Amino acid sequence: MNTFYNTIVFVRDLKKSKEFYETVIGLKAEQDYGTIVFFENHFVLHDANNLKKTVFKRKSFLNFKNGKRNLEIYFESDNLEQSFDKVVKSGMKIIHGMEIQAWGQKVFRFFDPDGHIVEIGELMHLAQDEK
Repeated sequence: MNTFYNTIVFVRDLKKSKEFYETVIGLKAEQDYGTIVFFENHFVLHDANNLKKTVFKRKSFLNFKNGKRNLEIYFESDNLEQSFDKVVKSGMKIIHGMEIQAWGQKVFRFFDPDGHIVEIGELMHLAQDEK
């Protein structure tokens, strides 16, 4: 039987992305091996050039692009307004401001430093309690 363990996100600048996810998103790095960083809650950043060589066994990746807008990284926040303010102040490109989704949850979306889509929503139990 296979068990899901974590998601690994390819990033161009590991130091910049690590700092973003620590200071803006508020994640705690649990292990840092120089080319890969493991955060709490099974979220992992990996240096893209290093991982591409490992996965694809090639030296050159001129046509390979990170953040192709086909993956969303999802977080929940106990203070959505504060999270939104931190992301805005960080200079990340906002996809849309806070809005209520069809399922009743308030969320906002933006692009991280590598162009990955990130969604932050209010805790689901808060959205359910308001119904």
